[in-house]
Amino acid sequence: MLRKLLLIPLLIFTSATCAWSEGLTGRSAADIVGLAAVAPLEHPQPPAKLIVDAPLAGPLRKGAVFIQYRAENLRIEPVFGPEALKVTPRIGHIHVVLDNNPWHWADASGEPVILVGLPAGKHKVTIILADPTHQPLDSKTVEFTVPPHAAAPHVMH
Repeated sequence: MLRKLLLIPLLIFTSATCAWSEGLTGRSAADIVGLAAVAPLEHPQPPAKLIVDAPLAGPLRKGAVFIQYRAENLRIEPVFGPEALKVTPRIGHIHVVLDNNPWHWADASGEPVILVGLPAGKHKVTIILADPTHQPLDSKTVEFTVPPHAAAPHVMH
């Protein structure tokens, strides 16, 4: 009986894996993961595009802003300067502007933008997709309201 209980999930997993892999049959590695970074492209790359989600609701209720984003036709990498423009596929980073301030910061981590300590009220974050020389390629702005929340104490180390 115990063997049957263990065997059934294994059979289900195997069937599902086989069904999924059938869709990949006959497709090359480049079809699945894209062109190799070491080979120059034969055709111009499609334009870089930025996709930005609204802040996650759960953390926002607690006063923390988590904004997820992704780039299409560009890899987020911490590589800068004019020589980096020659790298294929294209690489870049983001610039983040909070509430139309005259200053911004650059980020090349590829991780969500996380803001803490914002006062309650309306805010705006503009994320700019930039090439290695900091030239803008695409941008998106998200507006949100930080609800009144208990201030989290900062711990000094």
